[in-house]
Amino acid sequence: MELQNIFQTGLQYHHYANTAYPLTPTSFKSFKVKERGEFENLLKNEWAKTDKLSLYIHIPFCKTRCKFCEYVVLESSDDILESEYVLLLLKEIGMYKTLLQEKTIVGYDMGGGTPTKLSIENIQKITDSLKNSFNFMDDVIFSIETTPIIAAKELEKLKAIYRMGYKRISMGIQTISEKLLNDLGREGTTHIYEKAVQNIREAGYTMFNVDLMYGFLHQNDEDFKNTINYTVALKPEYITLYRNRYKGTKIEKEAGGVSLYKAITQYRLAYKLLLEAGYEANPGKNTFSKVKNDYGTSDYLTKRVIYGVPYLGLGLGAQSFGVNYLSYNDGAASKQLFKYKEKIENNIFPIQDIYALDEGETIAKMISVAFYFGFVDLDAFQKRFNVSFLEHFKNEVDYLVENSLMEIKENRIYLTSRGSDYINGVIPLFYSDRSKKELLELYEKSKITSDDGELEFLKVYNIKEYERPSLAVDIVTILVDTLAKDLNNSLLVVMIKRGEHPFMNSWALPGGFVKPNESVEEAAYRELQEEAGLKDIQLSQLQLFSEPKRDPRGWIISCSFLGLVDKKNLSLQFGDDAIDSKTFKISLKRENITKEISTPNKRYEKITLTLINGDIILSAEIEKGITSINFGFKEDYNIIKSDGIAFDHAKILLMAIERFFLCKQ
Repeated sequence: MELQNIFQTGLQYHHYANTAYPLTPTSFKSFKVKERGEFENLLKNEWAKTDKLSLYIHIPFCKTRCKFCEYVVLESSDDILESEYVLLLLKEIGMYKTLLQEKTIVGYDMGGGTPTKLSIENIQKITDSLKNSFNFMDDVIFSIETTPIIAAKELEKLKAIYRMGYKRISMGIQTISEKLLNDLGREGTTHIYEKAVQNIREAGYTMFNVDLMYGFLHQNDEDFKNTINYTVALKPEYITLYRNRYKGTKIEKEAGGVSLYKAITQYRLAYKLLLEAGYEANPGKNTFSKVKNDYGTSDYLTKRVIYGVPYLGLGLGAQSFGVNYLSYNDGAASKQLFKYKEKIENNIFPIQDIYALDEGETIAKMISVAFYFGFVDLDAFQKRFNVSFLEHFKNEVDYLVENSLMEIKENRIYLTSRGSDYINGVIPLFYSDRSKKELLELYEKSKITSDDGELEFLKVYNIKEYERPSLAVDIVTILVDTLAKDLNNSLLVVMIKRGEHPFMNSWALPGGFVKPNESVEEAAYRELQEEAGLKDIQLSQLQLFSEPKRDPRGWIISCSFLGLVDKKNLSLQFGDDAIDSKTFKISLKRENITKEISTPNKRYEKITLTLINGDIILSAEIEKGITSINFGFKEDYNIIKSDGIAFDHAKILLMAIERFFLCKQ
C-alpha cells in the first residue's frame, strides 16, 4: 500500500488512528481463540516466554461516569459492592500466582476508575495479596490514581496509601473551566484542586502527576492555556496531556466537529508553555517532567512503552498484552460485573476474549503505544523481536525522514516537531498490512457522515470571539513551465487539503486569517509558507471577495493574491492546518449559454474548471456573465456546483487564470 495514502488517511481519521491499537473491538477476530478450554494452555505457554512483566490492577468505581470516559466504570458503588469486588480481585490474583511465581514484576499501577474510592482496608488487602503472590523488583515504584475531591477530603487515606508503598500518585484535573467540567459531567473547582495538592504534599508524595485533557469540541485555546498555566502554578513534578479520543464515550458524536488542526494547535500551545515553565519532553511525548532524567511516567508505563515489556491486567475489563497474545477480561464490552464474578467464583480465568497474535500484529501494537513517548527505542525493538527496526521498516523510515517527520538520534528514532503535529499519520505507517487495509475501509465508511462533523463544529463556532470584520487571504500560485510551447496545457496550481473545519478534507487555495498588527501582504506570504512551504515568490493582489455567505462561519472577507513560480523551482511541504499539498493540472472548458430572459448588452458562459493530480479530480461549474459598459465590460461569476474545491475558491482560481492569460496577451 502506498505510504502517502496511509499517512493521509491516518490524518483524516485522526480520532481513531492513535496510540490505541487495534482500531476496533473486532479488528482481531481472525486471531481469536474460540475454544475456552485452550485459554489456560495459551496463558501458560505465553508467560513461559518471558521472565519479567508489569502489573495493572483495575478498580472500576467512580462517583459518576464522565462523558469523555471510554473505560470500564461502575457508577455510584457502595462499600458492600466494593468489598465484594476486592474479594473477586484477590481470587483472580491467586489464579495467576502459580503462572507467575518465577517471574519478576518490574512495574505496577493501580488505576481505574478511581482506586482511592476504595477503603484503606481494601487497598491494603490488594497490596498485601500482590506482595505475597508475586516477586517485585526491589526498586519498583508503586503508582496509584486519585481524584481532586477524594484528595481534598481524605488526607488520612492518602497518608495510609503512601505508607503502603505507593510513592507516585496521579490526579486528573482535566480542565479548570467550570463550564466545560459541567458539560462533561465532572466536578471540580480551583479551591478543591488547591486543597487536594496541599493534602498530597502533606501525605509525603514527591512524585506527583496531574492529568489534563484537550481536544474537546467546547474547549477553546484560551481555556486550555488557562488550565496549563494554573496547573504549572500547582508545581507538580509531572504533567500528562491526554487528547480526548471520543471513541466509545458519551460524546462520541462530537468527534467530527473537532479537527486535527485544533488538536495540533492545543498540543503546540501546551508544549510551548510547559517547556517555558521548566518541564521537559521531546516532541510528541504526552508526559512532561520537571525531574532531570525522569520520564515522568510510572514504572509500569515506562517499561511497557519503551521496552515492550509484557503486562498483565487484573480486574473487570482489564487488558493484558503478553509476548504474542492480547486479552480482555470480562466486562470490557458489557461494562457489567456479573460475568466476571461468575467465572471467578467457578475458578475460571475471567477472560472475555483472547487473541493469539502473529508477529506483525504484536509489532504494530508495541510501536503504536511507543508513540506515547514520541520515539521508538531501536535496541529495545531489536531485543524484543530479534530484527532491526531500520531494516524491517526501511521504506517507512525513509519516507518519514525524507519528509522531516522523524529523525534518527543515537539508538532511537524520534518524532520531529513537524512529526508531532502529524503523529496520527505517522503511527498507521507501522500498522500491519491487515490493519492498514482496515483503516482505509473504516475511513471510506466514515466519510458518509462527514457533514455531521461540520454541523457539530458550526454549533459551537462563535464569530464574535474573533476580530471583526474577519479578514482573510487566499493565494493562487500558478506554476509555469518556461520551456513549454503551449501554456494552455502546461499550467499547474498549488492546492492544500484542509485539516480544519469548515470544508475539512476538501482542497483549497493556501490561505488563512490576517493576524492583528499584520498587513494582508504579510499574511499572504506567511500563509503560503506555513501551509505549502513556499517562500520567495512575488505576489500581486488579485481581487477582494466579500460576499456575506461565502464562508459558513460568517462574513469573512478575503483578499486574494496571484503568484507565479517556475515549475522546476517548486518544493512543496504542507504544514499548519493543511494536511497535504499538491499541484494540480488546470483544465478549462467554455461554452456559451442562452438565458430564457435575456439582458441587453449581457452574454453568459458556462465554464467547467477541472483540476487533476493522478487519481484526484476536482471540478466546478461556474457561470460567467459579461456585461458591456462604458469603456469596457463588467464580469460576474456564480458557482453552479463544486466538487472537492472548498469555499468559493473555484471562482478565485478561475479569475486568477483569466488574469494570467490577459497579462500574457
